Amino acid sequence: MELQITNGGSLEVNDAIFAKDFNETLVHQAVVTYMAGGRSGTKAQKTRSEVSGGGAKPWRQKGTGRARAGTSRGPIWRKGGVTFAAKPRDYTKKLNKKMYRAAIRSIFSELVRQDRLVVVDSFTADAPKTQAMIAKLKELDCLNALIVTDVDDMNVYLSTRNIPHCEALDVQGLNPVSLVGHEKVLITTAALAKVQEWLS
Repeated sequence: MELQITNGGSLEVNDAIFAKDFNETLVHQAVVTYMAGGRSGTKAQKTRSEVSGGGAKPWRQKGTGRARAGTSRGPIWRKGGVTFAAKPRDYTKKLNKKMYRAAIRSIFSELVRQDRLVVVDSFTADAPKTQAMIAKLKELDCLNALIVTDVDDMNVYLSTRNIPHCEALDVQGLNPVSLVGHEKVLITTAALAKVQEWLS
């Protein structure tokens, strides 16, 4: 199939990557896996055995008229431990490389079907200027967009980081969450060639 380049011309692309059926279940699985992998999982609380103090019996077992107590660090006491304390954990899920690449293919195919994939010959910034970048994106009607370049372009990144709903990535940083989270995906021909090489 052919993709139109915004400044004129067209580009022949692989049907096996850009003309696949949309597999919603697989894409959802890829998105959930990616987001789960980004969780820190460092939440921690202390159980009654980990809280400092509470070694001595607060008062004698019988004769005070109060309820019996063996420690002052039980869960029902002030400064006591937590009943089911949260501990550091790993949230990562396993997704095979083959499935992950199939999900990315499915997303790209859906972007093409919905006319949300904008292909340009090149996309650079002479200096990290936000206003100049906004003007450039307005010309392409891509204010809510993911910009994909073949290499990490620091000027493009610095120019876009203060623009709401706009993100700049190189091909290595591509992920399902960024691809589905923007109205349009603006990609250079060089980046598209790398994507094809990666997904073929």
